[in-house]
Amino acid sequence: MLQALSIRDFVIVESLELEFSAGYTALTGETGAGKSILIDALSLSLGARNEGDVTRKGHDKAEISTTFDISHNQAAQDWLQAQEIELDDTLVLRRVIYADGRSRAFINGVSATVGQLRDIGETLIDIYSQNAHHSLLKVATQREILDAYAQATPLAKEVSQLFKAWSQLHQQQLTYEENASQFADELAELRDSTRELKQLAFAVEEWQTLQQEHVRLSNGASLLSGMESCLQWMSEDGEVNALELLAQVQAKLSELQAMDAGLQPIAEILDSSVIQLEEASRELNRHLQKSELDPEKLAEIEARIQDIHGAARKYRVKPEELPELLAQQLIRMQELEGFADDGALAKQVQSAWQGYQQAAGQLSTQRQQAAKKLAQTITEEMQTLSLKGGKFAISLMPCEAAAYGMEQVEFLVAGHAGVEPRPLNKVASGGELSRISLALQVTTASLGSVPCMIFDEVDVGIGGGVAEVVGRLLNQLGQQRQVLVITHLAQVAAQAQQHLQVSKSEHNGATLSHIRGLAADERVEEIARMIGGLQLTEATRNHAREMLKLATH
Repeated sequence: MLQALSIRDFVIVESLELEFSAGYTALTGETGAGKSILIDALSLSLGARNEGDVTRKGHDKAEISTTFDISHNQAAQDWLQAQEIELDDTLVLRRVIYADGRSRAFINGVSATVGQLRDIGETLIDIYSQNAHHSLLKVATQREILDAYAQATPLAKEVSQLFKAWSQLHQQQLTYEENASQFADELAELRDSTRELKQLAFAVEEWQTLQQEHVRLSNGASLLSGMESCLQWMSEDGEVNALELLAQVQAKLSELQAMDAGLQPIAEILDSSVIQLEEASRELNRHLQKSELDPEKLAEIEARIQDIHGAARKYRVKPEELPELLAQQLIRMQELEGFADDGALAKQVQSAWQGYQQAAGQLSTQRQQAAKKLAQTITEEMQTLSLKGGKFAISLMPCEAAAYGMEQVEFLVAGHAGVEPRPLNKVASGGELSRISLALQVTTASLGSVPCMIFDEVDVGIGGGVAEVVGRLLNQLGQQRQVLVITHLAQVAAQAQQHLQVSKSEHNGATLSHIRGLAADERVEEIARMIGGLQLTEATRNHAREMLKLATH
């Protein structure tokens, strides 16, 4: 549930702190007061794309923060756990948008991406704009609505995945049949090359070792001579060596310590150096004794390097890329062997097709059952929305297998008695379409798991008694989920449990927008304004009181 909204320096809002209650909340105000700003701010906090400068004039950033109670929202909790974000009953989303277009996002104080805001937002709020009914004309939208009503959305996704799997296998089968000779030649070549590369038995780690050994053995004479020279300079007989020089320095420092005790630490360091030099001399001598010229080993390594270079040249890769080439060739060979085995591939195709048919058949059954019930429910709602005698139907026309199933879903409508239902996009007027859309939204809303719904002037094109019915429908919906409605109709606003008013003012030459909750007497004034305009009379106030009184009964 949406608990609170905080806005700073956003468009014409200087500062706003709003708290929301459960149930049905109406948001009203004069045209141009900034009602849509609330939806824009909420949308941005939920990861919507920022289009244009939304910072208040003279400020470098806008801040939006939304607070939700997710104690009963399992989908949101699961998402947070999957993202390893600290989980609590309260969730805070925050977005900072700078004047230059940059933005930063936070989830429970943790830096996040706008994409993550969008992902978590899908578990929190559904927003229905005043143009949402236009999407109702799309066949894909109609199919999604029916599947949701049938509680078959997961099954529809499974059908899509099964169709994709079958399509890929079927395409492989067709491809092989068209290119059988070419694939047979390729398979023969791969068998030869993989056999050769396996016999080479070359690993990436071996290449570095071979190169190091080759350098060492090919420079064997120089190494031996150099090590002997180093050993002589360090410790062996000669005119001078390092150990003898250090011994002379030790003796001299020993004499000098009698005159300057401060030389003792230096003498100790020198003693350590002598010990280390003696150890190095012994190790070098041992290494020299083990080293010898080995032309046979050198020839063996050079032959191995030549074999590897030969294979690399043959297959036009670097030596160190040969193991990866072998792995790729084995995968391709396995794929081609699968193609070559017509029986095995045919069985895979058949199995995938049967899996798809079974799932698609189950989906068709659920759609058929749900279509009758949904059509009847919407037809009944149409009678209360000034569409007397109107009828809503759902056509399920069998079609070739597709990712969405084995039938085309299409909504049909008759606006009045005596005519046959026809496709929605061919017969429904704007007002009719808006009412049918609202009936669908209210009917299917209880099926969703998202706890908060926002309607942005979805009551456009209606009025009078129909508006009162719409208000009751929204009030009814508010018994199951949190509902926030932006409306210009008094009959719709009067049915709300909470009423927020948007107003604007001028301050230092700037227009500011304000939103506040209305007390009972203030609601009377606002409903009266919505009924009679700016010139309020006692008659319109009495009408407003009566409207609010009837709404509570």
